[in-house]
Formats: sequence, C-alpha cells, structure tokens
Amino acid sequence: MRLADFSSAVRQFSAPFADAYDDLVARLKSADAGAGAPRPGEAMPPFLLPDENNRLVAFEELIKEGPVVITFNRGHWCEYCQIELAAFKAALGEFAKTSAQVVSIMPETNEYLSSLEPCRNFRFLADVDNGYALEVGLAIWLGDAVRDLYLKHGIELQRYNRSDSWFLPIPATFVVGRDCVIIDRFVDPDFRDRMEIEDILKALGEALQ
Repeated sequence: MRLADFSSAVRQFSAPFADAYDDLVARLKSADAGAGAPRPGEAMPPFLLPDENNRLVAFEELIKEGPVVITFNRGHWCEYCQIELAAFKAALGEFAKTSAQVVSIMPETNEYLSSLEPCRNFRFLADVDNGYALEVGLAIWLGDAVRDLYLKHGIELQRYNRSDSWFLPIPATFVVGRDCVIIDRFVDPDFRDRMEIEDILKALGEALQ
C-alpha cells in the first residue's frame, strides 16, 4: 500500500494534522484501545447492516458463500481509507480465487456510501452510530483537537454520520472462515497502519487448506 508514503507527506506538508494524529494515537494506545476486539480462533459476532442501497445485509448471508474479509473504515472522506480500499479493489481478482467477499463497514449514512462504487464481491455497509463497532470493541472518540481540525478543513463528520458524537471505528481487518471463526486479524489504534493485502491473502489461503 501507499500508506507509508502518504503518512510521510502529511508529516512534511500538513504538520498540524500529523501532530494531532500523533497525540490521538498516543492517547488510544495508552488506553489499550481495541484490545477487546475479537481474536483469531473466536467467532466473529454477526451483524445486520444496510448497504449503500439501504438493503439489509446479514453476516450469515455472506458467510454462506465463502470466507469474508471484514474491514472497518473511517469514512469516504478519509484518505488513508481511500488508499486501503483502492488496494482491495486492485486485488479483487486474487480474492475471487478464494471465493472470499470483502466487506467495508463505515459509520456513514448510505447517502455517502453510495459514492464509493461497490462491485462484485466488494460491499459497503453502514454502521450508523457505530453500533457494531461498539459491539466488537473498536469505537473510539476522536477528541476535541482532531474534531476542531477537521471542522476547520471542512470534514463534517456530524453530517456524514448524522451524529454529533465524533466517534469512529479503529480501522481493523478480520479474515473470517466459513465456520464464522476468525482466521487472522489486524487491529491497531494507529489508523495510519492497515493490514497488508498479502497477509490477508495468506490467511485466506490457509483457510482453504
């Protein structure tokens, strides 16, 4: 992924964002944020969430067709998430060989999800109010400094998420087998780091053996 290069560019050209992100990540890590998220060997909690067309999608419906890669993303506006999702789309041919579906869960209304162009085996689901993210231990508060910085630069989460809470999920990825058991996962309070596509494909390959 191009995440490392992008993070370096933010640090060089947008120091206020880099500093605010460093403080946020330090706070989250000191609080051990994300430590309670489901682990490999445990069952992934089921969900029932609307897609970009407001059609309810059940976890059980997806898992019947093969393994599922569940990735939590912050929103359509997040450049780090855009880079990650582009990497997923570029690798969809490889995912198809494993019969896996990729599901991106975001705390936005379907009005904004509809701008993300879903395609075969790649779905976007709305977790408005972070209900599912809370259930799996991933919901975090951004804090006043990041909120004020976002508003100053036109990132209006209260409009995208239809909520004034300023909560987002910790970006995380879960590779789940057809038995609903987690094969591998990546959970890091530093939202600038994401699971490598190669590691996801490796976990899917092990699931098929």
